[in-house]
Amino acid sequence: MSSGTVTMAEPVCLIENDKDGNLRVLPQAVEILKQIDQFVVVVAVVGLYRTGKSYLMNKLAGKRKGFALGATIQSKTKGIWMWCIPHPKKADHTLVLLDTEGLGDVEKGDTKNDIWVFSLAVLLSSALVYNSIGTIDNDALQRLHYVTELMEHIKVKSQANDEDESTEFMCFFPSFVWTVRDFTLELEYDGKQITADEYLDKALKLKPGHGKQVMAYNLPRNCLRNYFPTRKCFVFDRPTSAEKMKRMDDLSDEDLEPSFVRQARTFYDYVLSETKTKTMKGGYNMTGRMLGSLAKMYLDAICSGHIPCLENAVVALAQIENSNAVAEAVKFYKKNIANFLAFPTETQAELSDIHGKVEERAVKIFMDRCFKDEDQKCQIELMKLLQTEHTAICEKNVVESKKACESIIKRIFRPLEENIASGKYMTVGGYQQYRKDLDNFISKYRSAEGKGIKGEESLKEYLAKKESVGQAIMTADRSLSEAQRKEEENRARLEAIEQARRADEEQRKILEKQMKDQERTYRENMKQLEDKMEEDRKNAAKEFEMTLNSKLKEQNALTKQGFHTQAELMQAEIDSIKEEKAKNAEKKPSFFEKTFSSVGNLIDKGVSGFLSLF
Repeated sequence: MSSGTVTMAEPVCLIENDKDGNLRVLPQAVEILKQIDQFVVVVAVVGLYRTGKSYLMNKLAGKRKGFALGATIQSKTKGIWMWCIPHPKKADHTLVLLDTEGLGDVEKGDTKNDIWVFSLAVLLSSALVYNSIGTIDNDALQRLHYVTELMEHIKVKSQANDEDESTEFMCFFPSFVWTVRDFTLELEYDGKQITADEYLDKALKLKPGHGKQVMAYNLPRNCLRNYFPTRKCFVFDRPTSAEKMKRMDDLSDEDLEPSFVRQARTFYDYVLSETKTKTMKGGYNMTGRMLGSLAKMYLDAICSGHIPCLENAVVALAQIENSNAVAEAVKFYKKNIANFLAFPTETQAELSDIHGKVEERAVKIFMDRCFKDEDQKCQIELMKLLQTEHTAICEKNVVESKKACESIIKRIFRPLEENIASGKYMTVGGYQQYRKDLDNFISKYRSAEGKGIKGEESLKEYLAKKESVGQAIMTADRSLSEAQRKEEENRARLEAIEQARRADEEQRKILEKQMKDQERTYRENMKQLEDKMEEDRKNAAKEFEMTLNSKLKEQNALTKQGFHTQAELMQAEIDSIKEEKAKNAEKKPSFFEKTFSSVGNLIDKGVSGFLSLF
């Protein structure tokens, strides 16, 4: 997918948090996203207010200014702001940066929307950057209490059941990047150097026990370990003096501490290289257009007092995207047929060749955009619509051919008609002259170009009208003996039979080509369907594999740390993922049988419809 991106000069507000505490999606931001047909990589930053989140986003955008930094304790960012730029490292992808308002902003007083802003950042992003200052200690983790409330603000399935849905969060949650600003500690443990990632892992280590304090201590750690498939940590030295930091957006790298510049570059390289394309549950890649629709769906749910549900969102988004994919494919077909096809075509093969090429591209357009097309309903709808268009084109080609033939016949046979009208042939020897002229004009007609596919059929109809004329001229010609008359009558009868045979052969070839078109359509749709399903199966398999590996890694860590009960409980989740993975690998054959049957019936109807043209 390579077309359809935008380059924004500056960020715009995507989700507004107004003075009354109401969240709403701004239409102008959604309109920008609608223009993006490329897949998107979405990086969202969250954290306490006045911790320098906007600086990190500007760094990712490659700009000094963009997201408001501010130099006072007043938080500049309200709601969620968006900046879309061509991805610096992934061709044909758009990088969408989301800067969120500071969590715990004292100016807001009522912080009820903090958890919704945090939840939306999780739902919309493929990488969630959590920014904090100082160190990762228990206080820092307790301040990240928003992650412990996600279960109450995000639903996976539409139907309520007794299962703990949080076990499925890892399937669709973004990667988690913890950035620690103004870090002053040495990265050491037991006298040994450790990495920032190891520092985070040790901070997330669980405490043994079952008391209330232990559970409160472990809760945010368990959530981070179980919800996010990938975790990464970066620590940053203080960038410059307190005085200079008041004007950070005016400073160049030369004005900052070299260590901070190096750390910022490492962060930049990692996020842009490792952050994956935004996907939905099932491994479906998301475009900017889809992201805009998704944001609106989530906000509509929140504003109506409901909890955003991923299953419902995916189903609703699939309906919108697949319907639009059908319309886009049909529009492409109509436009390109009109551009490349000139009526009448000289042969049915010419029409078939153009139709085949345009149809193949139209189906590809549909396949590139559609997802989760249950039972291939939308693809079959597309096939029906394209079949209807093709039948109409064939019918128009027949009509235009007959019009062209009538015009050519009128032009070529005009001298014959004039001679008949003047009575030139109603004399002795007139019949032989009539036959000579008629044969000459027939030869000229067959050599003429631009007749289209109904040349012999049109000639048959014209000659049929001339049978009575020829009979009258023969009767008037006194030079013919009875034997000669019978011979001429027999000749005329045989020529009529031959002309009918030519017309029938012409129609047979047309129908034969049309039926081959149907067979090719069927094969092409099935080929593209099979390719699409295989791609979807692989994407889902990657998602299962990633989740399974993350769960196994977590289970292994629990076992090593002595949490054997938790490790055993996690086995049920692992077994469930393995079962779903196996089902995904085995579902293709029976699914195809049903689809083959549906499409086969459609083609039978298409052929029957074409026969009615004759």
